Amino acid sequence: MEDTESGDIFCWNGEIFDGLEVDSNDNDGALLFDLLLRTKAEDPTEFIARVFSKIEGPYAFVYFDREQRRLWFSRDYLGRRSLLVNKSRPDTLFISSVACSIEGEELPVEDNGGWVELAAQVIYCMDLGLGTSAELFGSFTEYAWSYSEENKAGGYLTLPFGQVTLVTGDADPVVSDTLTDYRLEDLAQFQHIDAWQPYIDGLEEALTRAIRARVMSIPDRGAGVPRVGILFSGGVDCITIAALLARILPPGEPVELFNVAFENPRQTSSTKQNIYDVPDRNTGRSGWLELCTKIDTQRDWRLVEVDVPYGLVQEYQAHIRQLLEPSATVMDMSIGMALWFASRGEGWLIKRSGSSIERQEEYHGMARVLLLGMGADEQLGGYSRHRSAWDRGGELELGREIRLDVQRIATRNLGRDDRVVSDNGKESRYPFLAASVVGYLSAVPLNRKMDMRYPRGIGEKLLLRLLAHQLGLTQACLLAKRAIQFGARTAKMESG
Repeated sequence: MEDTESGDIFCWNGEIFDGLEVDSNDNDGALLFDLLLRTKAEDPTEFIARVFSKIEGPYAFVYFDREQRRLWFSRDYLGRRSLLVNKSRPDTLFISSVACSIEGEELPVEDNGGWVELAAQVIYCMDLGLGTSAELFGSFTEYAWSYSEENKAGGYLTLPFGQVTLVTGDADPVVSDTLTDYRLEDLAQFQHIDAWQPYIDGLEEALTRAIRARVMSIPDRGAGVPRVGILFSGGVDCITIAALLARILPPGEPVELFNVAFENPRQTSSTKQNIYDVPDRNTGRSGWLELCTKIDTQRDWRLVEVDVPYGLVQEYQAHIRQLLEPSATVMDMSIGMALWFASRGEGWLIKRSGSSIERQEEYHGMARVLLLGMGADEQLGGYSRHRSAWDRGGELELGREIRLDVQRIATRNLGRDDRVVSDNGKESRYPFLAASVVGYLSAVPLNRKMDMRYPRGIGEKLLLRLLAHQLGLTQACLLAKRAIQFGARTAKMESG
């Protein structure tokens, strides 16, 4: 967008969920540009910081202030949108959402072609009024976001959530002399629900608000056309989002659930079972049945099973690898493939026929907005390293690990995931990474989010499991964490 009066230019890739009133028919980028111009008239020095300190949502932007010859660019403080920079040429700065060849040159995969992911939690400003290229590219000014307790100077860029508290509440009484052997067949047997109940209700309220903000502005595309889909393994993160979504959408509105499975030649060559009978396929079907029979029996829950033969992996491998750049590890490729094929949404529609489950027809996903469960593991102790931290040093070491993980969310892989999902014309939205949810969970006592005295499948993400159980998801609430590359079997597809 360009303002004809000032000549300022604004490039915007994002969504505003709070801090600026945006009606469903409004262009949020145009409204934001107008606010920037009006604020600049009042404060030409700090107008960028003043405006972006107020809004919440995923974004990447570039703003050219023609009068002051300054170029501003940034990603949101949690890094939910991709923005890359390239300074491989001494006299040129390239800014792009994806790594690409420059002036017809091939993108050299081995060194990322010079592209690097722009750090989040910083707004960058480059003074274009300086003379030589050496001065120009040495003149970046960085305006960093900080926690309120660290912002001694009182600047505008204060994060809307605090540090993860290391405080713990009163510990629940020991439930067994041998906790490693302790099992719950149903969280209805959980003995300490009264102490947890306020936090369960608080998480339900925060997540519900976040999901509502992320779906209600999606335009209606006609009867029977889904507006929103979920990348769906059947795990506790995504199925809780689905159950809360059912309370928000109008009755009967369809929801697409995309479940992906891969033919892995290293794991299926010696077996006679269905090659797509992977762990996430089984939990996906079980979770879908829970939604259909317990959560909303009248809703059209469209389970789409995406089968990916190894030949298709080979066909799209180079394309997906380029999307991943500059993230180029084997793990990046394993996760990226799963996200790309799942968000592509081409598979089989599953239906119930009596007591059996049948594939009905080939299906192409229609929803343009996808809800993903990223962020739950970091905040609620879902990774194996969190249990290792507990084993090393109890709650203090666990709390430090959780705090570090939440601090690192902005530097992790959300930019990579954005590039992969967006390539299919879809937009990813993360309810667990809404600022209000992060703020709520950061303030909850550590031992009201997780309790590693319980075994795997119970102790980690215990607060979320109790919420899922409260919603009626009595099977999914006891599923153990499983990374997507192992659940869909994209890991170790090739030797060497």
